[in-house]
Amino acid sequence: MKNWKDIISHTTFRYLDQTGLSMFQHKPYTAITSFAIDDTLALSVSDGDSPPAVRLWVHPDTIVLGIPDARLPYIQEGVRFLADEGYHVVVRNSGGLAVNLDRGVLNISLVLPGVKNISIYDCYEAMVSFVKYMLRDLTNEIEAYEIVGSYCPGDYDLSIHGKKFAGISQRRIKDGAAIQIYLDVAGNSQKRAAIIRQFYAISKKDAETNFDFPTVDPNVMASLSELLGTALTVADMKSRVYKALENFSSQIIETNFSAGEIETFEKRLQQMEKRNEAVASMQ
Repeated sequence: MKNWKDIISHTTFRYLDQTGLSMFQHKPYTAITSFAIDDTLALSVSDGDSPPAVRLWVHPDTIVLGIPDARLPYIQEGVRFLADEGYHVVVRNSGGLAVNLDRGVLNISLVLPGVKNISIYDCYEAMVSFVKYMLRDLTNEIEAYEIVGSYCPGDYDLSIHGKKFAGISQRRIKDGAAIQIYLDVAGNSQKRAAIIRQFYAISKKDAETNFDFPTVDPNVMASLSELLGTALTVADMKSRVYKALENFSSQIIETNFSAGEIETFEKRLQQMEKRNEAVASMQ
């Protein structure tokens, strides 16, 4: 597997910590906002208006569905179940299937330009090598391969001893890409997985579908805290992200959105809200 420097030659990065409030205080800060922000950053780096960016984000009690999930035969019943359990449900615009987010899950978006010359797989491997690097003092046993029985399974599931703690998706716009990873840092991973398993049981029932939805096994998923036997927190991981970024770059800048980026964000937010109209009406 390639490492970060084999793929990414940039030395200046933009850092955005949005694990608290969004920079757009007049807008509700939900996962819909986050996906619109990542689209904005992807366009900004594509056009050369921003250096590559690393963005951190956290959302409480949110189920993020993939596009295929929204087509489940009994999706309305499934969304109502999630809403009754206290979850906000959104449909993202990047790849993958349903994931369960809460305050113990740290999301990292790596936003890169020039991706017409970088393969999708190389972008995934850049994120994998970044995570391995920032956890290098705690473990050298992180592997990347599909964990069957996990939710949102994929070739770049991150696991330790066969138990998944992270999944990666990717969104490409023009010549920019947002590589998004969720890191299950702390909390009850089995409960998170059980919620997704029940969602699929309700939303699919015994119907035949063209898409192969996972049969979720909570036993194949765990938090980093569980896997490493260390009481990690999201704050700990944020510190590790920043320190790793310092080691990979010569300059880190922290700037607010420009007027042009805010205009782009408003347009992308409207698109995300449009995408989510049907699911929003079910909650």
